[in-house]
Amino acid sequence: MGDMVSTDTTDADARSRWQRRYDAARVRDADFTTLSGVEVDPAYGPADGDASEWPGEFPFTRGLYATGYRGRTWTIRQFAGFGNAQQTNERYRMILGRGGGGLSVAFDMPTLMGRDSDDSQSLGEVGHCGVAIDSAADMDELFDSIPLDEVTTSMTISGPAVPVFCMYLVAAERQSADLSALNGTLQTDIFKEYIAQKEWLFTPEPHLRLIGDLMEYCAHNISAYKPLSVSGYHIREAGSTAAQELAFTLADGFGYVELGLSRGLDVEVFGPGLSFFFDAHVDFFEEIAKFRAARRIWARWMRDVYGATTEKAQWLRFHTQTAGVSLTAQQPYNNVVRTGIEALSAVLGGTNSLHTNALDETLALPSEQAAEIALRTQQVIMEETGVVNVADPLGGSWYVEALTDRLEAEANAIFDKILAMGGSSLTHTDTEGLAAATRAGDNPVTKGLLRGIEDGWFMAEIAEAAFQYQTALEKGDKRIVGVNVHTDSITSDLEILRISHEVEVEQVRALSARRAARDEEAVAAAIQRMVDVGRTDGNMIEPMLDACRVEATLGEICDALRAEWGEYREPARF
Repeated sequence: MGDMVSTDTTDADARSRWQRRYDAARVRDADFTTLSGVEVDPAYGPADGDASEWPGEFPFTRGLYATGYRGRTWTIRQFAGFGNAQQTNERYRMILGRGGGGLSVAFDMPTLMGRDSDDSQSLGEVGHCGVAIDSAADMDELFDSIPLDEVTTSMTISGPAVPVFCMYLVAAERQSADLSALNGTLQTDIFKEYIAQKEWLFTPEPHLRLIGDLMEYCAHNISAYKPLSVSGYHIREAGSTAAQELAFTLADGFGYVELGLSRGLDVEVFGPGLSFFFDAHVDFFEEIAKFRAARRIWARWMRDVYGATTEKAQWLRFHTQTAGVSLTAQQPYNNVVRTGIEALSAVLGGTNSLHTNALDETLALPSEQAAEIALRTQQVIMEETGVVNVADPLGGSWYVEALTDRLEAEANAIFDKILAMGGSSLTHTDTEGLAAATRAGDNPVTKGLLRGIEDGWFMAEIAEAAFQYQTALEKGDKRIVGVNVHTDSITSDLEILRISHEVEVEQVRALSARRAARDEEAVAAAIQRMVDVGRTDGNMIEPMLDACRVEATLGEICDALRAEWGEYREPARF
């Protein structure tokens, strides 16, 4: 566990306390001078006599660590997946071989929807927006020669996240990996699916039951793995403002904290297993302020509302991806510039890991050359710019500090609306009342989230924000180079990656062969045991693991749960 938190922020004490923590931390063996050879301090604050928060100090506005990136840099975690498991495995080896620090799995649409590749609804979609995964055997191939207990792995999937994670665990078992050493993140965030991305399987309650089971399992068995990456990225990509992304995402996170507490889990144990996933959009300073405000809001709620007393349980760790929605098909090489600026904002905002989009992603999945340029973008920032030498170098900027405060205020106003939708008379300022309501099992944020989903409030808020932005573009009030300004270009067409239909044919053939070779009675029995446990209050992870071990497919597992729990269809909104 982390150190107990001190809230004393007087000037000399804060500076000296930070210095002690910095001196005690392990600092990377690196050159911490400017390009001209000037020594730089590890962090900067106001002159003596002015009170200030320092990096590593509650509420962590300036970063989680006293050392900033001097202790360790962010993880370069490039999002990748296409075609079949063998093709994606080759891309992963390329990323790791060229300096990537971790993997991030993109799944195709059938997998995201819990469908097998031979499902009639999968026709034409297999392998196109990510890798096709039908059973644990595909996971074996996906991570062939990649030791899972040595490489951190993130998986971007929510609806069928739990059975996909079970397949990942089975693949690790087959490698004889130490499961307790597995590290990485699983998205699993079902709230944001109803709010923005629309990739769900059931109504919210069964999904939350599975997520609760997964939180329990990981807390007890794989403590380093983060079973919940709460995603604002898809909320922003759907058209929200920065403040909406911030507030909706953190509110989702509060809902999952309430879920863990309702399961009797210790917030000091499961709290560190929650991580976040944000968008880095092109408005440079607004994004930096958003990341700083996110850490501050989360730390205060975790301490004051949910009772977390250790730093690790109060920390907001987050992954960032540059904004896919900011990329343009027109003059696509401009996307390299946009991505570089967005990546720099994430770094200056203190991201813990980062994916940089490729210049051709608005047209297709990244080519190998485009993927390499995206990777090198991070490496240039890390190795050449000097921004890693100082923790929170923009701390104290009047503009950045004011934007941070403004975004926090806007987020707080949204929290109050969510609480009111759930029937609570409490506001964000009444932390004692919120804490008491949570202890009593009232779960005020969760109630507001579920009502907002049911009423279509979140969707309407995002739609209005997207409409306002599009209107500004059409009027010329907002400008996009190559789209509505500076449209002349000599750019030639790009060569883009195309997924052959043969990928689908081969994936279906392999799936058929796998079914023919397995023990059908064992599969049926394992799925029935999983369903039987689902009818009790028992944890479903172990029986789901057993189903994956005998090569039950993702579609078979999800279909059995659909038959038990029903499917969710969003009410029509006009």
